[in-house]
Order: sequence, then structure tokens, then C-alpha cells
Amino acid sequence: MGIHVIKMPDIGEGIAEVELVMWHVKVGDAVTEDMILADVMTDKATIEIPSPVHGTVAMLGCAAGQVMAVGADLIHIEVEGAGNLKPQAGAAAAASAAMPAPAAVPAVAQAGSLAPAAPPVASPAKPAATAMGQQVQAPARVAREPGERPLASPAVRKRAWDMGVELQFVHGSGPAGRILHADLDSYVARGVHGAPSASPGGYREVHGEQAIPLIGLRRKIAQKMQESKRRIPHFSYVEEIDVTELEALRVRLNEQWGKERGKLTVLPLLARALVVALRQFPQMNARFDDDAGVVTQYGPVHLGVATQTDAGLMVSVMRHAEARDMWSCAAEIARLADAARTGKATRDELSGSTITISSLGALGGIVTTPVINHPEVAIIGVNKIVERPMVRQGGLVVRKMMNLSSSFDHRVVDGMHAAQFVQAIRALLECPAMLFVE
Repeated sequence: MGIHVIKMPDIGEGIAEVELVMWHVKVGDAVTEDMILADVMTDKATIEIPSPVHGTVAMLGCAAGQVMAVGADLIHIEVEGAGNLKPQAGAAAAASAAMPAPAAVPAVAQAGSLAPAAPPVASPAKPAATAMGQQVQAPARVAREPGERPLASPAVRKRAWDMGVELQFVHGSGPAGRILHADLDSYVARGVHGAPSASPGGYREVHGEQAIPLIGLRRKIAQKMQESKRRIPHFSYVEEIDVTELEALRVRLNEQWGKERGKLTVLPLLARALVVALRQFPQMNARFDDDAGVVTQYGPVHLGVATQTDAGLMVSVMRHAEARDMWSCAAEIARLADAARTGKATRDELSGSTITISSLGALGGIVTTPVINHPEVAIIGVNKIVERPMVRQGGLVVRKMMNLSSSFDHRVVDGMHAAQFVQAIRALLECPAMLFVE
């Protein structure tokens, strides 16, 4: 038997670290070739890691939610034959085997590995033996600093994983706070009296309170939003738009062409208005590299469309919106949304936008303050369409109204230009025939 090591793959584009989002296997599981072992994430793209071999999982390189360097050992699989893990030289192997157990533990703990082990021993903790044969009783560790990794042998880690216990919350009574089997027994025994309980996924519940770690897409969203709000001085501009004529046109187009070309929503019409307005205000179709102090304006409109998924908000990118008609826009928006919601969106489909539209649909409220998709300089937010009484030519009439809530980067966009840009979009939407005039 041998060990086949699978390393964290190089995703490309200079990425040095990748987050381990989810394990599909655990230590001891049998795996087959092409079986999915784990999901990893970089930016907002999730990538599945398959197994190239048949065998049994011998070690996991880290826990879900942790970040690994490209090239680090992701998983060890025990296989028939020699495997690809090179054995140590004789002298080095002998020296390693002669090392006391406590000296070997920190390396395992640092790697965050979970390895198979002998059956757990539930005997009370014993004093550690030093190289001189003396007995030293180590004090119990009752607290850890944030981010500090608990020390434990592979056997204890394996047993904790099987029990659903998170070692971060277990007090260690061994040398240097090392967690022993007896500490696990004590922790579980206290659990019936209200001690924290944990699962392998990192969820922890204490007296009805639940601590849920941010991992995967949720973590990426948090980092992206924090970066955007920290780096960009936002200002928002809200305008109400009479979309009565636009809605009448949309209904008529769907009646005429819906079966052949697909149904139109408001978004493709808004995308068309945005593209036309950008001809007059190209500075909005831009990205600002604030580190270099350079604003790059783009000719092509690579339109970001914010899409809500079960995992969180993702921005899919419709490339060359300026070259598409409304039905092409509608089809591409639907395709990208489906890819995002099913987790099949590629990295290219989730990056490179130059301006973004965000819509909450029927939940759009009256006013929102959308967060700019850094490093862009503008985002257009769509609120819901409602019927309201309006005064037209001295009379009271019912009209369909919709608010646009837009945000801009005040470092490179002046308030007057932002207002003029939104007013240009408004004029096109309130007189939709202008959308088709070149």
C-alpha cells in the first residue's frame, strides 16, 4: 500500500491561496476515480476537485473554511501500489520515528490535518515524560487567542471529527495545552449540562445562540462589500420614473414575439437604456484603480447583473451588452442567472464587469442604497414597480412608477454628472420609442 498526495491545484491568474469550502469525503471513506473530493473557491468561482485514483482517504489537509496555499497537500489517499508520496531516507525516517510524540504534534496541528489513528483511549491524562525520564505535569489550557490552533495528536483529531466536536472549544490538559482523549470525554460529559456543542462544519450553539462562521461565497461577499465601502466614497441619487408606456410596450412585445423570442422583463429594457445613455456619459462605464490613480473608461459595456442565489449575491457579467438586442439580453441574463444559482458559473462569467445593475424585483422597496461593485464607479439599482396616483395635465391619473436608486464613486463622478446620467436613462424609459432610434 502507498499514499497518493493530491495538492491544492493552481487555479491560474496568479492566485496564491484558495479557500476550502466543503469536503465531500472524510477520513476513512473509500473513493473512486473522478469522484468529487472537495469544493474550493477563489473570488466567487467554486471549483470541484476530483480524485484521480481509487483508494481510501487517509488525511484531509485542512478544515472547511480555511485558506490553503497553492501546492499545499490537500488530501492523502491510501492506494494499492507505491503511490506518489516519496518515502523518507533511511536515516531521516529512523530519526523521525525516534522523536517523542509531543514534538511531532505541532507540525500536524499547523497543517490542520486529520489523520486516521488507533482506537481512542479514554484513560485519564498522565504526566508527560521528558527526555531525562522526569515527570512533568503540564497545566490545563483554558483559553486560546483568536486564530490559535489547538494542539492534538492525529488520533485525537480523528476521534473529535467523528464525534462532531470542534477542538477549538476543548480545554487541553496535556503538555503545552495539548488535547488528550480524556479531555474529549470530559468535554462531551459537560455538554449535557449546557457546554457548547459543535459540528464538523464549524457551527456552534451555546444556550440557544448559534455562531455561524462565514465561509465560501458568504466570506467572499463580506470581503468584497467591506473593501468597496472602505475604499469608495459612495453617494446615491434616486429618481422616480413613469414606466407606464414602457410596461405597455413590454406587454405588447411579449404578446407578439414571446413564443418565438422569449419573454421580456424590465431588465433587458433597462439594459438597453443604460447602453444608449452611456454613449453620452462614457465616464460611468469605467473602473478606477485607486492604487495607481488611474481611471479606465471602456468602449464595450460588460454589464454586471446582480443575482441572488441560495449561497448569497453574485454578479454575473453580460459581455458586450452594446451589441445585443433586447431578446439577446433577456436570454443571456436568464442563462447567467441560472448558472449562478446552480453553481455552474465560470470565473470569466463572474468577473470583468464595467458597470452593474442591481434589482430586488418585487421586493425592491421604495429606495435602496446599492453598494458599488469595486472597482467600478457606478451601479444602477432597480426598485419595484407600483401604481400610484399622479397629476398629469391638471388631472389625477393612475400611473406605473418605478424608482431608480443609483450609487456613484464621488472621487471620479461629480453629482451633477450622476444626475444627468440618471435623467438620460429616465428620458429613454419614459419614451421607450427612443430606445430604438440610432
